[in-house]
Amino acid sequence: MNILLIGATGSMGKTVEEICSESKDFKIVAGIGLNDGKDHKYPIYSNFSNVKENCDVILDFSNHNLITDILNYAIKIKKPLVISTTGYTDKQVEEIENASNYIPILFSGNMSLGINILLKVVENLSKSLLDFDIEIIEKHHKLKKDSPSGTARMLFNSVNLGRDNELIEKYGREGTNLERANNEVGIHSVRGGTIVGEHTVLFSGEDEILEVTHKAQSKKIFAFGALKACKFIIEKENNLYSMRDIFDF
Repeated sequence: MNILLIGATGSMGKTVEEICSESKDFKIVAGIGLNDGKDHKYPIYSNFSNVKENCDVILDFSNHNLITDILNYAIKIKKPLVISTTGYTDKQVEEIENASNYIPILFSGNMSLGINILLKVVENLSKSLLDFDIEIIEKHHKLKKDSPSGTARMLFNSVNLGRDNELIEKYGREGTNLERANNEVGIHSVRGGTIVGEHTVLFSGEDEILEVTHKAQSKKIFAFGALKACKFIIEKENNLYSMRDIFDF
């Protein structure tokens, strides 16, 4: 499978490249990135119009600000797209949804198997523990640019689904007279060091607490998941897919 890798010169791009170099199933034929690609075994372009190589699928690990260009290019060459980037605005998500009418797109804020199982678990816990308060805590490395993480937002959507979409988000807390509303979910971000990614959903009841935590120990889990997504999307019909479609939860 030939891949056009967007964000090839970033940390996740390098991780995908490392895995592909050891695989017989995947080959990166070109990349979009910020340097001239001298350290890569494939050409790096700064502009989509310069790409000459043919690909089977486009894999995006770049920046949310590039999404319009990415979608336009994918539609132009009629190739399936896997979007693994976070930080999108509602308008950008709408762009992605509209583009899926023209090409197959798999869009996920987190590509790991564990997180996608966790999403289903916390939805069920939220539904079962109706009298419990819910808080979400996410931790990432100090260079992460968006907050809260895309995964934290996904976790909120899951617990909200378990409560018939009656919950509201509260991003951090500061000040006085901050009594907690019953339908409030606090979402808190921690940034420091080289934390790959840690997400905890806290269910607090009367005299008991249930915590569910996922810890990413390396970026490889996201790369493996993204490549699995590439395999999945390559022969699909035009539509918007998620990791749940792959794992069939």
